[in-house]
Amino acid sequence: MTARPKFSAQTLSVLAALCDQPSQWQHGYGLARQTGLKSGTLYPILIRLADQGLVEACWQDEPRPGRPRRHLYRLTATGLASATTALADAANPKATKAARTRAVRGAVVRVAQ
Repeated sequence: MTARPKFSAQTLSVLAALCDQPSQWQHGYGLARQTGLKSGTLYPILIRLADQGLVEACWQDEPRPGRPRRHLYRLTATGLASATTALADAANPKATKAARTRAVRGAVVRVAQ
């Protein structure tokens, strides 16, 4: 039985976009353009990531005249670490599975000793 991936492909694309400039605040429209995701998919992902403490969100301080304020998003330190790991795992799933198998076998050997 295979383990359920921690993040969906869409979430990974959002994390990858946020990792491009991890310390910079980014707005949803820019993330939507980068990822190709529609707002009905993107914003729930951003909300879930914020609820998990992986992304922080704030309101834009000074919007341009005639424009409404926007939410801005960026990765937290925990989010950057999780995103880096998840993106590496997604890029090389076979190596990840082998590493997990070695870790489990090592734990079993240690317990048996």
